[in-house]
Amino acid sequence: MVITWTTEDKVDSVVEYSQWGGKFLDQTAKGSSVVFEDGGSEKRKMYIHRVTLSDLKPGSTYVYHCGSDAGWSDLFYFTALDESVHWSPKFAVYGDMGNENPQSLAQLQKDTQARMYDVILHVGDFAYDMDEDNARIGDEFMRQVESIAAYVPYMTCPGNHEQAYNFSNYRNRFSMPGDTESLWYSWNIGPVHIVSFSTELFFYLNYGLDLVFKQYEWLKKDLEEAAKPENRALRPWIITMGHRPMYCSNADRDDCTKFESYVFPGLEDLFYKFGVDLELWAHEHSYERLWPVYGYKVYNGSVEHPYVNPKAPVHIITGSAGCRERTDPFIPTPRDWSAFRSSDYGYARMQVFNSSHLYLEQVSDDQVSSYSKYSSGLILYLKYKHNLVCTRNVIMPRLLSDCLTPVFFYFRTVK
Repeated sequence: MVITWTTEDKVDSVVEYSQWGGKFLDQTAKGSSVVFEDGGSEKRKMYIHRVTLSDLKPGSTYVYHCGSDAGWSDLFYFTALDESVHWSPKFAVYGDMGNENPQSLAQLQKDTQARMYDVILHVGDFAYDMDEDNARIGDEFMRQVESIAAYVPYMTCPGNHEQAYNFSNYRNRFSMPGDTESLWYSWNIGPVHIVSFSTELFFYLNYGLDLVFKQYEWLKKDLEEAAKPENRALRPWIITMGHRPMYCSNADRDDCTKFESYVFPGLEDLFYKFGVDLELWAHEHSYERLWPVYGYKVYNGSVEHPYVNPKAPVHIITGSAGCRERTDPFIPTPRDWSAFRSSDYGYARMQVFNSSHLYLEQVSDDQVSSYSKYSSGLILYLKYKHNLVCTRNVIMPRLLSDCLTPVFFYFRTVK
């Protein structure tokens, strides 16, 4: 677990922490800081502090604060992640959340305090934009998301709104695994291998083609390793997250509607080859769920049960958490590969139950929706594991069976 924060002055980097119910703040970890100079006209400097907590007991809750003798943060808490493959991690998933009009933030705060998530996945586009006003907008955004990111691991990928000064605010403010300054990385949680990458390298070529090739070769190597039978047996789910989608049916002038997305030719074959199950995207300020698709063709598992043993990856676009640019409309007639669409504000909730069952729902948080504030589009996505005989006729959200069963999709109101 890495704790990251920012100060205006050079001070020590310290985290004091303790297990919940134990002796209060009886443990201390020290880290270091680096100077970050924003690229704006003022050349503002700040100190980014990082402290790694490495002696945590999986599943235990800890209380902590960070700072130094010069001043301490408020008290926060988190639960250390289980290191086993035999548990069911829960996620919030969204992109495109800004300081202005962060529509879903209040509900995400409530969810976080109710301990609904083990991890938050922010699929690009932060603050709108972190570099504005000489990075003060970035400061404000980090204070804003502290209300959720101080309690739950906050995993990210870069979007187009981070591109200023070669993504410098993004690369410095976040602390993802690996040594690529959070541009691309992978990690394991429960029965899932998650791969985060930058779609922006394909669009901002002024920063050099070298990164495009480096990321591609890294992706190829990482996916090849994850797809080995012995690794797939442990973690059968492979999920990717990148900002700009390969497919979308929005009625705007953006990348995947007016011409073939730059992301499409470089990565779709690679993801298909190594059996990626689920691809998470944002960028379009809406929600769209696709049928299993590859090369513009639908590859449903069957007519009756399209998401049971699908023959291609499933794409989810969830980029409507709320920002100053509002939501994006759709073209009147959906594409053949588009299964469900909503232009409501909202975010996704996902739980990977086991090696064969994954549940994902989109929560509408739209104040002007014709549905109630918490209307939800639900998807239960099943990964076929074994040739089992079904003993149940209905799947409920908390099912832990490996049984192959029907899948139901509907739009409902959550009370």
